[in-house]
Amino acid sequence: MTKEKDIEFIDPKVERSEHKKASFKELIDGSILTRKAIVRQLPFVLFLSFMAIIYIGNRYHAEKVIRELTNLQFEVKDLRAESITTASELMFISKQSEVVKMIEENQLDLKESVKPPIKIKR
Repeated sequence: MTKEKDIEFIDPKVERSEHKKASFKELIDGSILTRKAIVRQLPFVLFLSFMAIIYIGNRYHAEKVIRELTNLQFEVKDLRAESITTASELMFISKQSEVVKMIEENQLDLKESVKPPIKIKR
C-alpha cells in the first residue's frame, strides 16, 4: 500500500529540483531550457512569438496604408483644384466675346451670324 502512495504522489526531491531557481550559468549554457516546466510551456511560447510577429507585421502594413491614403488625399485635392481652374478657363474662353477675339487674332475668315437660328419643323 505504501508503494501505491509513492506512485500517486510526486517525489518531493524531484519537485524541489524542478522549482529550484535558475542560476546565471544555466541561463548562459542553455540547460534551463531542458527543464520539464519550460518544455511544457514551449508551444505556448511559440504561439506568443507567432502572434507578436503577426502584430508587428500588421502594424507596418497599417502604417503603409495610412501613408498611401494621406498621399492620395493630397493628390485628390491637387487634382480637384486643377479641375476647377481648367473648367473656369474653358468657360472664359468659350464666351462669345472671347471667341470673336480669338477669330480676329488668328485672322480666320469667319464671321459672326447676325440672323438668329431658326427651328426646322417637319
